[in-house]
Amino acid sequence: MLSEDDFNYAMDTTRVLREPDRRIDTFGATRFEFHLVSELMDSVHQVRVRAGSIEADKPRILRPDPGQDFNFEGFGPEAGQFGDWLRANATNIAFLKYGFQFKRGEVSENIVHESMEQVCHRIVGDVESAGNPLMAVIAGVDDAWEVCLLKFTVEMVAKSQGINIFDFKRRGLL
Repeated sequence: MLSEDDFNYAMDTTRVLREPDRRIDTFGATRFEFHLVSELMDSVHQVRVRAGSIEADKPRILRPDPGQDFNFEGFGPEAGQFGDWLRANATNIAFLKYGFQFKRGEVSENIVHESMEQVCHRIVGDVESAGNPLMAVIAGVDDAWEVCLLKFTVEMVAKSQGINIFDFKRRGLL
């Protein structure tokens, strides 16, 4: 288990060096491939490169139950009126649920004896040359590499949301 400081450090220092050209698909699961690059602790010019894939479930539409009671703690009596309006208009309100059902595939690892900067530059160049639209390159922290990978995935959800809403509306689902 990571300490809170280690966790926060991983969250603060994770950088996406190359993000996928595509976003999370609206109507199906999406499988991203990644290279996660991290320096080994207390080692000069030793960099771990992890390669693998992560799958994100398709987003789902959630609508509040029209009979649901809403809790407006700390609000005055006007909140009850708003609750009545919300129940009457619940069919017009929808949220996207991404489920956060992430599945990590097998991950391979290599230790490279170069500087972090050189390794990152080379991998980004190789990925761009290959033209894989679902490939990401992430610089992270070695001990907390899965936190770095999950942060990348949540950022992809945030960047996909507008496109997913547009697709649902275009099909008349929202």
